[in-house]
Amino acid sequence: MPSHSGLLTVMERAARKAGPRLRRDFNEVQHLQVSRKGPADFVSMADQRAERTLFDELKKARPDWGFLLEEAGEIEGDPAKPRWIVDPLDGTSNFLHGIPHFAISIAVQEPSGEITSGLVYQPLTDESFWAEKGRGAWLQDQRLRVSSRRNLDEALIATGIPFKGHGDMGQWSRIFGAVAGEVAGIRRFGSAALDLAWVAGGRYDGFWEAGLKPWDVAAGILLVREAGGFVTDFRGGDRAMERSEFLAANDALHSRLHKLLAGALR
Repeated sequence: MPSHSGLLTVMERAARKAGPRLRRDFNEVQHLQVSRKGPADFVSMADQRAERTLFDELKKARPDWGFLLEEAGEIEGDPAKPRWIVDPLDGTSNFLHGIPHFAISIAVQEPSGEITSGLVYQPLTDESFWAEKGRGAWLQDQRLRVSSRRNLDEALIATGIPFKGHGDMGQWSRIFGAVAGEVAGIRRFGSAALDLAWVAGGRYDGFWEAGLKPWDVAAGILLVREAGGFVTDFRGGDRAMERSEFLAANDALHSRLHKLLAGALR
């Protein structure tokens, strides 16, 4: 069994402490009437409670580190030290509707901006995807590798679809039109953190999405790269975070997908 660092142990412990409460809240939200009031407020509280648990555990372990949190925003720490990037509930809409597909995402970002540790934890399946720079990507004790498929017509690709008030539907539609006819299938399951973890594990062959926040993707990007994959912006460059454009796949499929995306965006 691979031994991860003490830092990863801290991250795993924090996620596993927040996980049981999310599972209980998920079971509860399934029984609530789906309306604007009630379930949405309940999920917001579940999100905040999970974030507080993660914050308390991580802060206790590294008291001088800063945070970038989905709910609470940026909390300054020692600028010479790393910071935590945390999404306590990636897949909130799934959670709200009783769909069992969501995750906790935790990443470590160095002062240089580099992500060096990442964890994506699915509380309902008890799957812990983790990676450390230079040490590979893992699902529990199983080494992860990106898909070995080379042909688009065999590839299953994940994406995220714009929705009211979020994203550029025109751009997404052009990309979808370019990609859909070339691949074996496209899926939208509703959690970018899990999408990237699944690319790292070869469940998906590729992924694209725009408009994501750092807490959605920081851990997942490291997972894909440590599993032997590539993550770039839509133009094939290294400005994915800056542009909020993310294209992930193995080397052969990334090249092919990049050409399709670039053509759609001309």
